Amino acid sequence: MNLTERIAYIRGLADGLKLDENRDEVKVIKAMIDLLEDMAYDVAEMEEVVDEVCNQVDEIDEDLAEVEEELYGDDCGYASYDKDADDFSDDEAYYEVTCPACDKTTIVDEDALIEGGLDCPYCGAEIEFDFSELNEDIDAIEEADKKADAKAEEKAEEKTEDKTEEK
Repeated sequence: MNLTERIAYIRGLADGLKLDENRDEVKVIKAMIDLLEDMAYDVAEMEEVVDEVCNQVDEIDEDLAEVEEELYGDDCGYASYDKDADDFSDDEAYYEVTCPACDKTTIVDEDALIEGGLDCPYCGAEIEFDFSELNEDIDAIEEADKKADAKAEEKAEEKTEDKTEEK
């Protein structure tokens, strides 16, 4: 049962009670039922408008996909979105990249990152990927890990020596 059917059912129940129309409580109940009925019609109209807008957005999305295909072709380094799967393909990693020129975000695959850059699909500006800081961070983390491992080994050796001395 949709909203309008449910309101009609409630109106029928109220009418079936054969309440005294002159009592204030009955007037309030009838006014509430009228209000609910108006709201149900408004909700139904909004649902129709939302459905129409969703259909228009789907059409725009399809048109945009055609334009992107014309501009970039199949193998442009950008991730392809499979609408039926409602997800990106799982066989490859994808990354969000923000263009420094237009500040818009696009999704690229790992190959585009390895190449070191690409042109922004929105403004055409070149987006370069600089991993030098990342490499420095990785080196620092590896060095810290080595130091921590060395300390852990020293402590383990000390505990072993202490147990040996106790015996």
